[in-house]
Amino acid sequence: MVDGANKLVLGRHILSDKKEPAADADQSKQTTAETTQRRRIISHSQHIKDLSFENPGAGEQFTTGNPPKIDIAVNVTGRSLADNQQEAELSITAKAALNDKPVFVVELTYSGRFSITGLPAEQIEPALLIECPRLLFPFARRIIADCCRDGGYPPLMLEPIDFAQMYMNRKREQNASTSAPQK
Repeated sequence: MVDGANKLVLGRHILSDKKEPAADADQSKQTTAETTQRRRIISHSQHIKDLSFENPGAGEQFTTGNPPKIDIAVNVTGRSLADNQQEAELSITAKAALNDKPVFVVELTYSGRFSITGLPAEQIEPALLIECPRLLFPFARRIIADCCRDGGYPPLMLEPIDFAQMYMNRKREQNASTSAPQK
């Protein structure tokens, strides 16, 4: 066996077939303090708040060879709850139309309850509106794809979303609207 080839590192613990010197009490206290101050986002629950699939032309979707035009809108909101928990809501609307005639509309509001710890107060909002939706998105994407498939269409596979850019755009718009002169 190659020396050290059997090592598995988990956090600060090292599992090995070699004996390591035990850490002293001061280092142990420092490690405990570091872990309690570690930045963490804990997901407590995820759920569908609202889901709608409208299929006004059911059965007629394959009468033309032209693909529909699909418009997608995404919105993220967040709020504080009791017990140091926050809620993030990811709303996605996809509207498909062909020759200005609606083909299908799917609307989803997917929500999650989170605890965000180890961050200064000014970083809670960005974490809530960037990182929490990033955790929710794969599940919301699957729900949208399943609804479209179950409605008789190919699954709508949403591209990954840059929630950080969305957050920065929203902040830029808010700052522009508050600094714009009132008429």
